Amino acid sequence: MDPLHPYQRLPLFTAGLLLAVWLIGVHAVMLVKPAWAKDFLKKFPRNQTLGQILLGIGLGWFWLLIAPPGLGKLSALVMDLGEFNGAKGLLQVLVPVSLVLVCISVRDFLAVRALGLLGLMAAAPLLGAAFLKDPSSRLLVPVFAYAMITASLFWVGMPYLFRDAVAWVTAEPKRWTLMSLAGLGYGVATLVCALTFWRGY
Repeated sequence: MDPLHPYQRLPLFTAGLLLAVWLIGVHAVMLVKPAWAKDFLKKFPRNQTLGQILLGIGLGWFWLLIAPPGLGKLSALVMDLGEFNGAKGLLQVLVPVSLVLVCISVRDFLAVRALGLLGLMAAAPLLGAAFLKDPSSRLLVPVFAYAMITASLFWVGMPYLFRDAVAWVTAEPKRWTLMSLAGLGYGVATLVCALTFWRGY
């Protein structure tokens, strides 16, 4: 039996390529359609429907990490939680229950909190794919992952900071363009490294 978790078997090339495409796509839209992107980001924190969708994806993803054995592909991502393995049974029930309760009761910044949860979930496969790989350029992936973890923790605990950050970035066109170009540049650098150095990893 392969002791490695699927996250650790994820190729660095694949993870880098997906990350690059996402970064380039998002920031290209920010540059090409700034008015639409600004409007979307300003309305996002109060978008209850989108928040419920993102929360469902995030908690569903987490449930797959603690799913009962013997469910075939649904058990493929199950993680060893060490001394907390005994709590898996309880979590398997609490996760779907909490999804319903949170969607019903949480009205303020649900979308931002859900995005933070999704960011925390997405960081794990990125870190797993880059773990102990040879190319030093691989650091582009974990650096982004740790930045995403930090931001996600704030979004979950203090979601109003997302609103404040959006207000600051959108206040001046130069800030918006600079942030868009920075994200686009990071995506292009990741894409170049993936295609040049990360094949076979």
